[in-house]
Amino acid sequence: MPELRLFVFHHSGGSHLMYRDWPPRFPAGWQVRTPDAPGRGPRDARPPLRDAGALVEHFLDELGPELTGRFAFFGHSMGGLIAYELTRRLVEKGRTPPLWLGVSAHGALHPDGNGARRHLLSDAELRRELAEMGGTSPSVLAHEELWELFAPAIRADLRVSETWRTGPLAAPLPVPLSVYGGTRDQVAPPHRLAGWAAASAHFMGPRLFDGGHFYFRDRLPEVAGRIQEDVRRARLLARGLSAVPR
Repeated sequence: MPELRLFVFHHSGGSHLMYRDWPPRFPAGWQVRTPDAPGRGPRDARPPLRDAGALVEHFLDELGPELTGRFAFFGHSMGGLIAYELTRRLVEKGRTPPLWLGVSAHGALHPDGNGARRHLLSDAELRRELAEMGGTSPSVLAHEELWELFAPAIRADLRVSETWRTGPLAAPLPVPLSVYGGTRDQVAPPHRLAGWAAASAHFMGPRLFDGGHFYFRDRLPEVAGRIQEDVRRARLLARGLSAVPR
């Protein structure tokens, strides 16, 4: 069994491909998993899921056997919502929660959603938005056939993220939580990240890096080092809590 499993959840319209450089940046004893939502690319015949609850249940079923021992979650943009809801479901079901939760480039959740409606834009408008955000390959945005291939997953993911509804927590999650973001992110600006403090009994603070929505692309060594430090602190916190008489 690995020393730790780190599950990295991708952004809207993304896949494991953007995160393929992540595993070598972490200790050899860590197993870095980058699971895909359904409908990624031409080899995945599964239709993309358009409902948040169904997407969370998909990952619970797919990853269930691996959610034991020491593991942690990190999710970027839509992936942050997935990581949070997976953590919440595990806690509510009385199952082992992650040792640490990292939410990246997404503002705190609100019961009425975030108000964005990019999934309803025209193709031309959506392609311009995605080009500005920088997370979609220019070849996909410029090539009509590639766009038609990837657009359904992109729109489905954006719909999931933008129509996500969540009820209030009965109590803050007993899982250490850090929120990551870019100082120049126009989609999830730094002031929208602070609300995550209320979601955890052990909020570890914001982690800001110079950059936009995909800040980690140019700062992966720095981001990976920060994740390792946060996991280390979370493990020390867990040991301290376990030593407290009950």
